[in-house]
Amino acid sequence: MTNPAPLKLFNSLTRQLELFQPVHPGEARVYSCGPTVYNYPHIGNMRAYVFADILGRALSFKGYKLTHVINITDVGHLTDDADAGEDKMEKMAAQRAQSIWDIARHYTEAYWADVKALNIRQPAQWTIATDFVPQMIDFAKSIAEKHCYELDSGLYFDVSTVADYGRLARAQTEEGEGRIETVEGKRNAADFAIWRKTPPGEKRQMEWDSPWGKGAPGWHLECSVMSGQVLGFPFDIHTGGIDHREIHHPNEIAQNQAFCCTNGLDRAANSGANIWMHNNFLVERSGKMSKSSGEFLRLQLLIDKGYHPLAYRMLCLQAHYRSELEFSWDGLGAALVRLKRLVMGVEQAKARHAELGSASIAPVEAAGWTLEQVQGDVGERFQLYVARFDEAVSEDLNTSIALTVLEEVVGLKKVDPAEKLALIAAMDAVLGLGLLDLPRADLRLRPKAATISETEIESTLAARKEARMAKDFATSDRLRDELAARGVEVMDGDPLGWDWRLGE
Repeated sequence: MTNPAPLKLFNSLTRQLELFQPVHPGEARVYSCGPTVYNYPHIGNMRAYVFADILGRALSFKGYKLTHVINITDVGHLTDDADAGEDKMEKMAAQRAQSIWDIARHYTEAYWADVKALNIRQPAQWTIATDFVPQMIDFAKSIAEKHCYELDSGLYFDVSTVADYGRLARAQTEEGEGRIETVEGKRNAADFAIWRKTPPGEKRQMEWDSPWGKGAPGWHLECSVMSGQVLGFPFDIHTGGIDHREIHHPNEIAQNQAFCCTNGLDRAANSGANIWMHNNFLVERSGKMSKSSGEFLRLQLLIDKGYHPLAYRMLCLQAHYRSELEFSWDGLGAALVRLKRLVMGVEQAKARHAELGSASIAPVEAAGWTLEQVQGDVGERFQLYVARFDEAVSEDLNTSIALTVLEEVVGLKKVDPAEKLALIAAMDAVLGLGLLDLPRADLRLRPKAATISETEIESTLAARKEARMAKDFATSDRLRDELAARGVEVMDGDPLGWDWRLGE
């Protein structure tokens, strides 16, 4: 049995790999910026939550007691992240002529459905922004005298009152980063509103009384308050998309500094979190990623085209979270094939396990396996694979290598199937593909636009089988081509016999 590899994570604040050293021994407290629930999430949004899920699973695997918080922004996020534009929630409610509360409820439930479909674990707590408005007002009051000033439009944070503002984004040295729209009366271009007053003569659906008049909190204030309230400052890790690194998270950090201290960021804990982690963009070249394009790439569109949602999770696992990931239908199809092979390999191992009457594999609790557990549950032959998997996970969540190790284990022959399944379960507890409970047949989804029924497919395949037995290969080929023309791919040698041809 080898010693566990040290867990190293890339800290965006320091721009280097760092050894994970928890604030509270044996615990890991993580906050992830969640969605603004004004529309359906696109698959680029969902990459951030797959990444955060992998991080949480890895921390559990390494033996830490995980407390993971994800927020729901239902007020305060403007149409321009750079502190400008309309409130996204108010704008959508006006467009739909619906209550803003109904808008929030509908899109929150849609987001949670995508979370479930992608096998993302439930966090310890979902924090809803509107549930924390009194705490946000108290937070703003505590920093207002030293760090804020009031304008007609709201209460603004003076970024010159804290040390090292913009270090996360490197706003002082990287061209174009940290720019914020000019507002008349602002002391500094980067100053941002932490409380927005309702303009005279207007009435918002979401507004509250405050010392600065009726209005609503700013987006940046919300995350500072919710993370600090639930996890306490400093906590261990704050995650988000790389776009948050440029404006949102630097503003969070400034508020956290003002609330906790005014010291510089040479000590990461002064930022509110010891480690800041960001996943890179999902890149799509057709222009459908944008919500403004109409039929944008949301998870349901992938399902409607016949792709199982876990194929998208597989696609994410194949790339490092800090690398750009290019989306294509061919790439998604290849990820689905890779997932199918894993599922078929696990099914074969389960059949072998049943055939031999092996002892049942150890139960997997909701939190998954720990490294210590799996090291104790598998024999010497498997320990090398455990060590390699642990090294990959511990090296800044290198899921592409971890996935390769899992595939090697699935492909092992002449080994105890109970031990093999136990190791697969432990690895999958980190990768989150649900392999032990995912039947191969469930991956065969009927595209929404399909013009042929499954009964017709089975009937045609039966006729094709008869033709092949009669060595009538011309008829066999014709029937295969007819199915292909209607979107069905015949896979000779596959025990299921057919699948939908995947494509845009």
